[in-house]
Amino acid sequence: MRGLLDAFTDALALLLAGDEALWQVVWLTLRVTGAALFIATLIGIPLGAALGLSRKVPLRGLLIPIIYTGMGLPPVVVGLFVYLFLSREGPLGDLGWLFSPTGMIVAQTILALPLVVGLTMAAVEGTDPALPTQLEALGATRRQVAVTTLLEVRGGVSAAIVAAFGAIISEVGAVMLVGGNIAGETRVLTTAIVLETRKGNFALALALGVVLMLLAFAANFTFYRLEGRGRSA
Repeated sequence: MRGLLDAFTDALALLLAGDEALWQVVWLTLRVTGAALFIATLIGIPLGAALGLSRKVPLRGLLIPIIYTGMGLPPVVVGLFVYLFLSREGPLGDLGWLFSPTGMIVAQTILALPLVVGLTMAAVEGTDPALPTQLEALGATRRQVAVTTLLEVRGGVSAAIVAAFGAIISEVGAVMLVGGNIAGETRVLTTAIVLETRKGNFALALALGVVLMLLAFAANFTFYRLEGRGRSA
């Protein structure tokens, strides 16, 4: 018990002192996760809206099962496939993305994209089926129909983004395989926690864990506030 209390005390000291190694890991985590989330959102929200609004989307019957499967894919499996594609013998080996932040962004984007698409699609499908018809009757274009519908379900879209953020910032398997957990290069919060725990450096591991929990709380608190504003609007 004494050792645990000492570890918590040391972790607090590291956070308050602004430990350089700790905040370097935090910054890289935010950079990789932020980039992956941005790409997944940029692609996923329009695709989710299209799949939710129309049954005439090409290959819709194939895309939806793939998306639902992707929502439950183990991160380590995604990491393995990305690793094989980016390795020297792989089809994308010439890019040199293996063991780099770019490769990690690719892996996390693949993990986040099905969540954003699937949850956005579900939110759009939950709207009044007559809404698109009414908007088109008023002269709205397809794009205007999609934008208006997304505004109607902005709470569900926000939830999709938060869910994707939580999934990729907390996963360890994909970034460990693709990034290699290289100090100062590809070490992020989750991989650093695993490493420091194995080394017995519990103070730093706890400090990193606290930061990870604070980031998750901040994301969920932001979603809660946005959802509250949406309901009151």
